Amino acid sequence: MSTAVVVRPVVPRSAEADAPVAELYRTHRLAMVRLATLLVDDRETAEDVVQDAFGALHRKWGSLASTDAAIGYLRVCVVNGSRSILRRRRTVRTHWRSEDGLSAESADAPALLAAEHQQVLTALAKLPRRQREVIVLRYWSELSEAAIAATLGISQGAVKSTASRARDALAALLTEEGLS
Repeated sequence: MSTAVVVRPVVPRSAEADAPVAELYRTHRLAMVRLATLLVDDRETAEDVVQDAFGALHRKWGSLASTDAAIGYLRVCVVNGSRSILRRRRTVRTHWRSEDGLSAESADAPALLAAEHQQVLTALAKLPRRQREVIVLRYWSELSEAAIAATLGISQGAVKSTASRARDALAALLTEEGLS
């Protein structure tokens, strides 16, 4: 009895992912950039974080179960990439001080947002990392508690309590600023 051998052409794994990842890029890039921007407070860096996330998704495509899993994977990559950027920034600030102490923010940056939006973003930036991530994922990305828990790797109960503390802290910060 002879055994038939089936020979399939060798297709690089990345070629299989090109079309679906390109479609996800077209449909979800802007939302991911907005998410990263709210976490790292810098559009250019946010775009880099998102590009890295899509690159990781492309490499990982063969092991993902579905498109929904791919979107979740992207979100996790963006949050983790944003965390890495913030850690690097904190390290630089700790070990390197500018001689003149001036920030590198562009001159027109405050004018781009209405004063109220700028105050909310300023208050958001003052929150601890976890609280800021939960608030951004909940109110900007409009994720459920379960999706936030999966993205951040915490329990749903932790999401609820963190969101509650974050809302209270934001209210207090905005009251100090005279917005509430």
